[in-house]
Amino acid sequence: MSGHSGYRARSAFGRFINTLEETAIAVLLGLMTLVTFVNVVLRYVFGDSLIWGLEVTLILFAWLVLFGISYGFKITAHLGVDAVTSLFPPKGRKVLALIAAACCLAYAFLLLKGAWDYWAPFAALQPTEGRWFPMGFTEGVRDRAFYMTDQVPMLGIFRWLEDAINYGDSYDKLPRVIPYIILPLGAALILFRVIQATIGLFTGQRESLIVSHEAEDAVDAAAAKAEKD
Repeated sequence: MSGHSGYRARSAFGRFINTLEETAIAVLLGLMTLVTFVNVVLRYVFGDSLIWGLEVTLILFAWLVLFGISYGFKITAHLGVDAVTSLFPPKGRKVLALIAAACCLAYAFLLLKGAWDYWAPFAALQPTEGRWFPMGFTEGVRDRAFYMTDQVPMLGIFRWLEDAINYGDSYDKLPRVIPYIILPLGAALILFRVIQATIGLFTGQRESLIVSHEAEDAVDAAAAKAEKD
């Protein structure tokens, strides 16, 4: 089962992150739809287009995917195969689930490190040194704060970045540090949700990181609804 209907945040911070994810996903979907719709109308009705429309849609889609990954861990929406784990008794399944959680924790940590290391130079910050574990910050990494998007216009609310990271030089287009910030942010959310899920496995609040019977649950839900009707 998906677990979405039974999910309840237990702390104020958890509720904040939950609201952040769901609001962000809804806004991103809405903006993608709006930009695409406006671009289609402009192109086929007025013979014009938003030159930055495609790039903005791609950026929004990337944000949506990364937010969606952490959201999927929260509601156990990621698909999995349980042909082997279902052969074990409940204790054995729990052990295997905890092993899987440990692997996911290691992967999410490395993903966060890699995301920071890629994004940091665009923000005039230093990436971490060390291949598998951050041992500190490197020195003398080439600053990429002047890199800009191809077509997205610069927004006035981000002009402060010119003095903060670009040595006072103006941006003609939106700096890449803005769309790329989803990399460390999304990776941090994934790590947070995996930690949360692992704690749930330890305490017995959940049985798995994923849902293995989504199709069966959908059929059962449809049958139950039909019986009520």
